[in-house]
Amino acid sequence: MNIDEYAALDATGMAEVIASGEVTAGEVAAIARKALTDVNNKLNAVATGPFDEPLDYAADGRFAGVPFVIKDLVCHAEGVPTRMGTRMLGEGVCPPADTYLMERFRAAGLATLAVSTTPEFGFNATTEAIAYGSTRNAWNLDYSAGGSSGGSAALVAAGAIPVAHANDGGGSIRIPAACNGLIGLKPSRGRVSLGPDLGDALSGFAMEFAVTRSVRDTAALLDEVAVSYPGDRFVIAPPSRPWADEVGADPGRLRVAVHTESWAGSYVDPEVAAAVDSVAATLEAAGHHVDRNTPIFDWGQLLEAHVVIWSAFLAESVAGVEAMTGILAGPGNLERTTWECVQYGRRVTAVELGMANATVNAVSREVGRFFSEYDVLLTPTTNSPSAPLGQLDANADLTAAEWTTQIFDTCSFTPLFNATGTPAMSLPLAQSTQGLPIGIQLAGPMCSESMLLRVAAQLETALPWADRRPGIHVTTL
Repeated sequence: MNIDEYAALDATGMAEVIASGEVTAGEVAAIARKALTDVNNKLNAVATGPFDEPLDYAADGRFAGVPFVIKDLVCHAEGVPTRMGTRMLGEGVCPPADTYLMERFRAAGLATLAVSTTPEFGFNATTEAIAYGSTRNAWNLDYSAGGSSGGSAALVAAGAIPVAHANDGGGSIRIPAACNGLIGLKPSRGRVSLGPDLGDALSGFAMEFAVTRSVRDTAALLDEVAVSYPGDRFVIAPPSRPWADEVGADPGRLRVAVHTESWAGSYVDPEVAAAVDSVAATLEAAGHHVDRNTPIFDWGQLLEAHVVIWSAFLAESVAGVEAMTGILAGPGNLERTTWECVQYGRRVTAVELGMANATVNAVSREVGRFFSEYDVLLTPTTNSPSAPLGQLDANADLTAAEWTTQIFDTCSFTPLFNATGTPAMSLPLAQSTQGLPIGIQLAGPMCSESMLLRVAAQLETALPWADRRPGIHVTTL
């Protein structure tokens, strides 16, 4: 197998080639290690690794031998250093055991070869932590790879690996997917376990999954990792049939709402809005009922609730690191906005946290009502294509509220669905005149992953993206 053949395969295709005996898993791992090294020299997307050998995995797994990376946040592997993007953890601490999700990745046969970069504690829509340096976008090195799963997305976009772990507390799967021309599904709350370390994260806002290049990989990987464990705080109904069976299935005639105006009132690039309208026209031509509509809610109240919930969770996370390491947090080992949010979070009262969750409940009820009238809400994923590096500066002199506002002004379409816990996915359906990817978001009601995957596969056929490649790619390095 040469690098062109390697880079042309999605995870499903690569697993098939390995299983057929055309190439061995060891040969694929050797290609992947070199690809990760070459790409990382350009993009700075690897936090730890590449490892000399992949972490142990099930040789009979669905994706046996397929190269993979985990993000340096939440999901972790036994004995592999984790830093969570913060200087507080120095060269990292080694967990004594896998998280449940890591167990599922191993059981699926994924061959983990590295850990990818993240902003500090995941609290940014770009990946520019001081702990690692800035992760760059393979489509334009002066631009952001998005965040907080920017390292994973950059590596997949550049062809180093076909699929990578990601997680999402405010858009952190979908934003980097949009910035890098990938698929990013944030599953329903409770679909993927956060255990055993966490019952929930961010009051239920955060979900775990991956970024991929094909809809069939998204569906098949969800089949592998969507497992509930005893003690999970959120447990939801499994699908009626495997998600892989939804790819290519007829979605029927759906009720699609289209919305392109920022709920925050912030700027939306006309190219992005036009791309959404074009996708809406494609769906209408496919027979779906399409009109313009949106859930009605108070963005200011929801933003305020996010500031409280995010800051309180960040303060809790930092307290956990302090307890684990004996190192006290402060401006010398935290980025300025992180420290501001930690200090604010330490002042949050139980009453304030309860009121924030009451706001989230009210908004969730409105969105639930909305999805009783519509099957899909179509929006931009981000307000603009990828931003220049440095635009979201975590060392700016900002309060917790100012910092959260600045982040969500650039990606005002994603955090709603973290608050509601409903599934949403970004698809790489357009490009800007500058050649940067434009992500289009599909959102649906709770447990509607099957329907979203059917529509995503329909759009993958109508508006294919597989042949698009960034300037920084393993085949040209």
